[in-house]
Formats: sequence, C-alpha cells, structure tokens
Amino acid sequence: MSTTTLDAANGHSHDETYINAKKGIKSWLVTVDHKRIGVMYLVTILTFFLAGGLLALGVRAELFTPEGNLDPNTYNRMFTLHGAIMVFLVLVPAIPASFGNFVMPLMLGAKDVAFPKLNLLSFYIYGLGSCFLVYTILAGGVDTGWTFYTPYSSTTDTAVISAIGGAFILGFSSILTGLNFLVTIHKMRAPGMTWRKMPLFCWAIYATSVIQVLATPVIAITLFLLIFERTFGIGIFDPALGGDPILFQHFFWFYSHPVVYVMILPAFGVISETVTIHSRKHIFGYTAIAASSVAIAAIGFVVWGHHLFVSGQSELTGTVFSFLTFGVAVPTAIKTCSWIATLYGGSVRWNTVMLYTLGFLWIFTIGGVTGLFLSTLATDIHLHDTYFVVAHFHYVMMGGVLFALICGLHHWWPKVTGKMFSETLAKIAFVVVFFGYNLTFIPQFVMGSRGMPRRYHEYLPEFAIWHQMSTIGSFIFGLGLFMILGYLLKSLKSGEKAPHNPWGGVSMEWVAATPPIEHNFEVQPICTHGPYDFPEIEVNRHGGGH
Repeated sequence: MSTTTLDAANGHSHDETYINAKKGIKSWLVTVDHKRIGVMYLVTILTFFLAGGLLALGVRAELFTPEGNLDPNTYNRMFTLHGAIMVFLVLVPAIPASFGNFVMPLMLGAKDVAFPKLNLLSFYIYGLGSCFLVYTILAGGVDTGWTFYTPYSSTTDTAVISAIGGAFILGFSSILTGLNFLVTIHKMRAPGMTWRKMPLFCWAIYATSVIQVLATPVIAITLFLLIFERTFGIGIFDPALGGDPILFQHFFWFYSHPVVYVMILPAFGVISETVTIHSRKHIFGYTAIAASSVAIAAIGFVVWGHHLFVSGQSELTGTVFSFLTFGVAVPTAIKTCSWIATLYGGSVRWNTVMLYTLGFLWIFTIGGVTGLFLSTLATDIHLHDTYFVVAHFHYVMMGGVLFALICGLHHWWPKVTGKMFSETLAKIAFVVVFFGYNLTFIPQFVMGSRGMPRRYHEYLPEFAIWHQMSTIGSFIFGLGLFMILGYLLKSLKSGEKAPHNPWGGVSMEWVAATPPIEHNFEVQPICTHGPYDFPEIEVNRHGGGH
C-alpha cells in the first residue's frame, strides 16, 4: 500500500503557543483558533457530562431498593433529563467537536479549519441550545424520555417545547460543524497528502460529517413539527388530532440511528490512532478501515426500522431491516479484526492509553455481540423495552464513546497542555473505571433477559440483587472518573513538562510544537511518508513491550 510521511518544521517554535497567545477570558470567547474552540467544547461537554452523570447516579440510587422512594413523575423527569443531556449535549459532540476541532486540522497540516468564524458560531449555537435544555430543568423538567415519543410528548404538561427547542437548535451546530469539517478535509490537506495518505481519525471525522449534514435536518424538521403540533393543535403525530405517532418514530430514528455513528465513528478513529502508535506497528488494513467508515455511514441510513420491530410494521419490512442491521456488523468487524491484527506482532506499550484502547475493544465487542440479539426478530420481541436494551445501548454508545474519549484525552493530553500526567495514578483509575463500568451494566443484561422492563422505578424483589450490583458499580465507576479528573487537573499545575513527541507518533500533529503555536506550523508541512510508517528498527515483530 502506498503511504506517506512528513517533512516539516520540527515544531520547536519560538512563537507563542495557542495557550499563551492573547491571554484573558475575552480572547478565548472571541477566538477563531480551532484549538481553543476545541478546548472550550471539551470543557463544556465534560461539564454537562458531570451533570448527566450525577442524574444517572440519582437514578441508580433510586433503584437500589424495589420500593420507589421518589415520586414517579420526579423519577421520569430525572431519567429523561439524564438521557437528553447525555445524548444531545455529550455523546453527539463529544469527540467530533473537541478532538475533531483540536487535532484534525493539525493532522491535515492545515493552519485552521476552512471557516474559522463559522466554527466559533457553531460553538455558540451549541451553547444556546444547551441553555434551552438547562432552562427545561428550571421549568420543572420533562418526562417523555429522551426520544420525545408521541403522542405522550404532544399532550404532557411538562416543558417539552423548551427541551425539543434546545435539541432543534443543537442540530444547527452539528450541521455547521460537519460542513466545516468536510470542506477542511477536501480543501486544506497539506501538499502530498492524498486521500490514501490521510490519518484514519480524519477518515472517521469525514464519514461522521457526512451523516451530520445529511441526517440532522430530518430530526430538526421532526422536532419543529412537534412544536408546531403542540402550539397550534394541528394533527401531525397525535392520533386524537388525526396524526400518526408511528410517523414520528420513523422520522426520529431515520436521524437517531445514523447519529449513533456520529457518536461512535469518531471513537473508532481515536482507537485507530492509538492502537497503531502504542504498538509501534503500521495499522493493519488501512484501506479497509477507511472504506469501512464510509460504509458504516452509508448503511446507517437504511437500518432505522429495527427500532420499530414491535410497532406493527409488516413481517417483510421487519425481515429486511433485520437483514440490513446484520450488514452493519461487517464493516464494524473489519475494524475490530484490523485493530487486533495490528496488535499482533507489535511492540505493545502497556501504558494508560493502551489500557483504554484494550478496554474499548472489550466494551464495544460486548455491545456489538449483544446487538445481534436485538437485530433478530424473534429475540427482540422478548428483549424489547427491557434492561437488556439499556445495557446494550450503554455498552455501544456510552461505553464506546466514553472509553475512546478518555483514551484520546490521555493520548493527546501532552499535545494539548504541554504536560504529562501520572501513569501510576492513571492505571489505578483505569482499573476502577473498567471494573465499575462492567459491574454497572453486566447485571442489566441478566435482569433484562429475565424480563425486567426499563424506566420502572418500582420492581419485583427478585430483581433487587441485580439492581443493587448495578448501583454499586455505578458509584465505583463515578469514583474512577473523579480520580481521572483529579490527576489530570494536578498535572496542569505540577505535571512534568511533556516531550515534543512523547509517544513517537509520525502523523502531522506530532510535527507541530507542544503545545502548538497559534497557527499550528511555522512553515507549511509537506507529506512525504504515511501517518503510520514507523521506523522499522522500532518494531519488534515477535511481540514484547517497552
């Protein structure tokens, strides 16, 4: 396979880094520097992750005993806000908006994104949509579930309009960011960087951006129609007004299933970078991994009907959607097998980044395998709307995105901050996080398979032991996340200064200064060898570690 490497400035710049350039809060708020915007996205997303996580702990605390302690309406609002915050404010923008903004232009050898001012506008639109969802909390919350299913969302007296209004506004941020990234990848690659010489993280961002641009308008129109129905009483989805609630589900999942890949495709991109750099071996099957990202984006548009297996659709329609859903597993399996093949024979470094890389493989594999049961018509009827679905969703989306986000955070932390973190504390935190996460959700597979329905805050005593294990696991998981926050913040103050290229990467972000200067490179870098062409002498073909 034809590949490339880099010829560029060595990054030891005498210019100011992006962190120190134009100091002061105002300079950050009006910046058009993609790196600063990426950092602002990351801080904002992690803040909302804290809010959504605390709501999740509240839900798990309520479920510790079979007898509900909270008022049912309060419980419904709690898990709805948890879901809405985590999906719309955290998981969808988590990696594209943060690492996509910070790292992707550096990987391309570009000085910024194609439309810097539009990039800043996208961030403020994200902030505006977030304000609407925060106002929903102050207005008493919403109790529809994060999917806003009709006809209940058409008739409930909770703050539905502000919640879906927030999601509607957030869609514009997603569209503009995707458009910006598409143009950047097409037009701003460094000289010599062909499509077959582009880092796989950029391929993942490219496929993600296509979904954002094509699918997001559908959910925007759907939510606008729901607001219109509630405001003017015109029947679109409410059967009492002559509408069709199943139509809402078709519109919603036509967007929301592709958006699953908006969440997970960038996570795949992160793992493609870390698995090769930290095993010091050229990625196995570069072309297949790049093509599979585009294939997943394409197939994702035609599988929404597997969310409607019990909606009354025809048997033929259900069979077709089931078959197509199994088809998504093919490009996903290509990635997983390629990552494992990359590890085989590589000189694996058993550092924190590699631990989270392997943790992601474990988490996502469980999520993928359990998805086969939900893709099968017969078993889905039994498992539909049970805790099996909750566990599957969290393993694929929450676990997949979160482990990749933490993995990427540790991988690019030296480049972003110029500081190194404590490997010892990081490895301890990984054990706590990994154990807590699995203890939280594996019991949910068991009780879901035994018929425990989701969204109930009172349940039969026979499920108590599983709920209690899950609740204990969630608090252990939360503890691990606070440990990560602690040692990363500590590294900002007292961490060892990061070497220019701590992991020995050869893609362009490692050519830039650490931290990068305001416009990334002192001179225009030129691509002369591939992003994964490590010096042959560094590769131990017979395994082993450093």
